[in-house]
Amino acid sequence: MSNALSKSRYISAVQCAKMLWLKDHKPDVFDESYLNQAVFDAGNEVGDLAMGLFGPYTEVPYGDLGEMIRMTKQLIRKKTPIICEASFSQDGLFCSVDILKNIGRKHVELYEVKSSSHIHDIYLDDIAFQVYVLHQCGYQVDRACLVYINNGYERIGELDLSGLFRIEDLTAVAYAKQPEVEANVESFRTVLRKRKEPARDLGACCFSPYACGFFPYCSRHLPKPNVFDLAAVQLRTKLQYYRKGLISFQDLVEAGCLSSSAKLQAETELYDLNAHIETDQIAEYLKNITYPLYYLDFESFQPPVPLYDYSFPFEQIPFQYSLHYQKKKNGRLYHKEFLAYPYDDPRRAIAERLCADIPGDVCVLAYNMSFEKSRINRLAELFPDLREHLLMISSHIVDLITPFQKKWFYCKDMHGSYSIKAVLPALFPDDPELDYHHLAGVQNGAEASAMFLKMRFMDQETLEENRSYLLKYCELDTYAMVKILQKLQELTKE
Repeated sequence: MSNALSKSRYISAVQCAKMLWLKDHKPDVFDESYLNQAVFDAGNEVGDLAMGLFGPYTEVPYGDLGEMIRMTKQLIRKKTPIICEASFSQDGLFCSVDILKNIGRKHVELYEVKSSSHIHDIYLDDIAFQVYVLHQCGYQVDRACLVYINNGYERIGELDLSGLFRIEDLTAVAYAKQPEVEANVESFRTVLRKRKEPARDLGACCFSPYACGFFPYCSRHLPKPNVFDLAAVQLRTKLQYYRKGLISFQDLVEAGCLSSSAKLQAETELYDLNAHIETDQIAEYLKNITYPLYYLDFESFQPPVPLYDYSFPFEQIPFQYSLHYQKKKNGRLYHKEFLAYPYDDPRRAIAERLCADIPGDVCVLAYNMSFEKSRINRLAELFPDLREHLLMISSHIVDLITPFQKKWFYCKDMHGSYSIKAVLPALFPDDPELDYHHLAGVQNGAEASAMFLKMRFMDQETLEENRSYLLKYCELDTYAMVKILQKLQELTKE
């Protein structure tokens, strides 16, 4: 196995050296479901855009590492002022610098770009490693900076890169960490040389700063379910229980340490209890629901770089909704829907259609209503002429999540969760009509967001095919709400 350390391998080892060893020796046990492709795509988009932050630049194309290093040296010799993806290697260490300012006489400035609006500790290790590698290659780093997103930037007109990005000078921090980097490099190389898997207990490093795809492998010895399967408990508390040896649900229940919500989950699964139902509470809740009744669900996406005027980085932009409605209880079910095309700002169109499709004084049902309310309220800010109607819709929303969030209804198949993706199959097991896994193309909100972003680059035929997937997915979200409400009414004989 190789003892080479790239920047990404170094960073994974800072989080957990065992992770580095497993990447080399047992890559097949990595669970790829832990990867978030949308995050990678956002990082690439932001990185590409940031290349123009300092004006004209020359990019080193990604490919053969030897060729990338050779081209970087050539560009530096030619006194190219701005080099993106400048690549360096020395003694088995390798890094590519997002933006390199070539000052001359082997003096450089490096700028690491992140698609985040906050500075995280791991970014300091990232930059410190790059400084170390460049020093090993004989360069003097005059400045080492982090380029990240300014989430207070509001786009109006052409994109302003100087407004979109913040630049934080971390030179002093990077130099202060050089002895630590040197020690880490030696330590990580020692780990890589070992034939035997390093011993490392489970801990915070399994979840932070990045969720580790090796966690299922490293926790395979634990009973199922275990402390890490508790839904209503903070990670810090789970780790405290784990270190005390309270690992199985049996351990936790016998210790009497769980909150009422976590205890309900543990006991229901441990003893295979029947559903916990508080019919009086559910009946009281149902009094808030009146007819005609509208079931509303939005889909949205969060572009790190604002695409439209009067929008901010990472702002949730609604692009789709599904709307089922009934004029009277147990009455005929109607359906309306809206899905924007990806080329233009969808917000005005979706606001107008909401006002056309939903009367201002009717009861509206949403699942986890804070999201729908926040998006409608934001639309009301943007469009004063629609403000009154939109705010009236928002003020009449009732949250269908409440009976499940408050555990007035709970069963073991919910596994501690009250999301609609947990509640629906628990209430309607083995019903293919209500199974998200039977949907083609899009099966969850993250996939819906990613799909809409990709549609900007699709040919018309492919775009229309994927529009059909989005429409079916969002329609199931509101139809699921119809079925869940019916179940609650049956439980209370409403």
